[in-house]
Amino acid sequence: MAEVVRIAIQKSGRLSEKSLQIIKNCGIKFGSDARVLKEEASNFPLEFLYVRDDDIPSYVRDGIADVGIVGRNEYDEQAIDLEVLRDLGFAKCRLSIAVPNDFVYQGLSSLEGKRIATSYPNILGGILKARGVSASFVQVSGSVEITPAVGIADAICDLVSTGATLAMNGLREVESLYTSTAVMIGRKQMASVAKQRILDRLMLRLDAVMKASSYKYIMFNLPQEHLEQVAHIIGGMKSPTVTPLMEKGWVSVQTVVAEDTFWEDFEQLKALGAQGILVTPIEKMTE
Repeated sequence: MAEVVRIAIQKSGRLSEKSLQIIKNCGIKFGSDARVLKEEASNFPLEFLYVRDDDIPSYVRDGIADVGIVGRNEYDEQAIDLEVLRDLGFAKCRLSIAVPNDFVYQGLSSLEGKRIATSYPNILGGILKARGVSASFVQVSGSVEITPAVGIADAICDLVSTGATLAMNGLREVESLYTSTAVMIGRKQMASVAKQRILDRLMLRLDAVMKASSYKYIMFNLPQEHLEQVAHIIGGMKSPTVTPLMEKGWVSVQTVVAEDTFWEDFEQLKALGAQGILVTPIEKMTE
């Protein structure tokens, strides 16, 4: 039987859709029936296991799955001896302290001796210990926001995206302690050479997709006299592609620019007389 790499993916929730999308962007084809718990890709030796997010690290540790995509918060909280193979960058959220609206908060020292409800006692405990704060934890696996209202906690420490749920439950976010993104995790050594080769192929595709998401492909027309100045601004993977236009003194320029600097580059190009600027996303990209 041919070897496959098993990847554990959250069955549903904030990580699920984007995890599956990034794999689809790698050219890997598979079904999308939410009722299925296990399936194989049709054009790549990859098998999917759809499970709860907090089970993913243990699935990988125990060899049920070879790799998994999970929030870094779950990886750090469980402190399992695995490797982060890639920080995928999506599903960003923060682990924050939130308190009732009438709680007087003046920093972490305000939590001294208090009861804090959280699903992440290991992460929170490490942070408080480093700050010299002693508190007791009420460990809960869900509905953390309700604990102050029912009198079992004085404050909470939970993942926050927008803060809307906190506000609905009479809480306010007062301090962010930790930031989490989706990561791909795996054991420090794959179970076989064949699986390692499959994983290497997957990571090559994944890196190309991730790199492409950080860049834009741009084309524009430019007075030739400003070409050298533009080359210093935008560069490109090696240098811009330049094509003379029929109109004398003008050229067409094609290049790649980083997403983070795009708007600054755009403003400088306009100042140098660039016209007809066309911007398109890049699907895959490698050096």
